[in-house]
Amino acid sequence: MVQAQGDPVIRVDAREVEKSEPTGGRVRHTRVHGHDNTYLAGRRAIVAFAVSIWTIILIVIAACIVATGFFALPPSPDDHEKNGTLPAEDLIPLPAPKIMGTVSVEEAISGRRSVREYTKTPLTISDLSQLLWAAQGLTDPSGLRATPSAGALYPLEIYAACGNVNGLSGGVYHYLPQSHALDRVIGRDVREDLYRSALRQPSVRDAAAVIIIAADYNRTTKKYGEQGIRYVHMEAGHASENIYLQAYALGIGTVAIGAFDDNGIMSLLGFPHNQTPLYLMPIGKVSTRAS
Repeated sequence: MVQAQGDPVIRVDAREVEKSEPTGGRVRHTRVHGHDNTYLAGRRAIVAFAVSIWTIILIVIAACIVATGFFALPPSPDDHEKNGTLPAEDLIPLPAPKIMGTVSVEEAISGRRSVREYTKTPLTISDLSQLLWAAQGLTDPSGLRATPSAGALYPLEIYAACGNVNGLSGGVYHYLPQSHALDRVIGRDVREDLYRSALRQPSVRDAAAVIIIAADYNRTTKKYGEQGIRYVHMEAGHASENIYLQAYALGIGTVAIGAFDDNGIMSLLGFPHNQTPLYLMPIGKVSTRAS
């Protein structure tokens, strides 16, 4: 294409337009910007400001919702007990625990074994009382319990699935340390269901009762963060060993079981979503102490 001598020359790049015009033998160059950078910067600033305002508004709304407890975790039965919201007439008081026995600590440590076979002899309610107290019972007027707990936060919840305990009908009972009492949460014998959820381990089916140790991790992690998970597991181990030693002293056998279907146990026992089962401990009378 041939450009006439008198025509202006237009060259366009990505940023600007350069226009050349002849003026009396000389070429005059004029630069015309294609975009107004100042205008664009202003628009970006306005958008950023609007986003910041909406972000602040959403944070304030979320904080208000959390403060009002909209997203609060459901209170556990133990929290209800502490707050005095469980009707006393619905609770089953347990016999007072004994703090003096005929078996020394040294003998119990030496003789403790995992026992998976039990006689048909029923447990007494005093037996169950003593075992539950050993797991989480109060040992001081200040509220301290039988097992050490990081920050004295006590994340454990203890349940007993009973089927052959004198003085108690078949069912699942939640242990309330503050009252040293039981709250029945299921009114039927669930040992057969527990047996299926525990990979069909016969000791669960054949035991007079099964103690379930569960935990609410949030009670500990809200103070200690992820490290709190370790503390909860340590505390569950403390409680399990206390049950072992107390069981030996009473002539009762038990075994710590961790092989089970978590979701099956939670569904069967109706656990709230913030409680996780950690141990099953079948308990039953034995003909002779393990040696």
